[in-house]
Amino acid sequence: MSGQTIRIDDCGVRRELSAGKVEQVTWENLREVVVLTTSEGPFGEDVFFVLAGQDGTGCIIPQSAPESTQLLERLQRLSGFDNKALILAMQSTDDATFVCWRREGSS
Repeated sequence: MSGQTIRIDDCGVRRELSAGKVEQVTWENLREVVVLTTSEGPFGEDVFFVLAGQDGTGCIIPQSAPESTQLLERLQRLSGFDNKALILAMQSTDDATFVCWRREGSS
C-alpha cells in the first residue's frame, strides 16, 4: 500500500500517511488488539490489525502492508495473545471483529 510509512520498534507502532496524518501506539499503552475483517476481499483490503491504546491513541495496519508480518510476530509475543481468534479472523470473509488480545483489567 503506497502513501504510508509504518515503523515497528521496541517503543511501539507508528503509521504515517501521505496526507500528514500520524497514527501510533506504544507497547506500554497498548490496551487491545483486534483483527477487523471485511467482505471486500479478494479485490480490496479485507484484513486490518487494529491497535488501541489506553490513552485514546492507536493505529490500523492493513495486512497487505509489508510490515504486517513483523507486526504479527511482535503481537504474538504478547502474553495471552489468542492465536485461535487470529485463525478465525484469517478464515473470515465477512465484516467482523476478532479480539486477539486485551490487557488485563481492560474492558
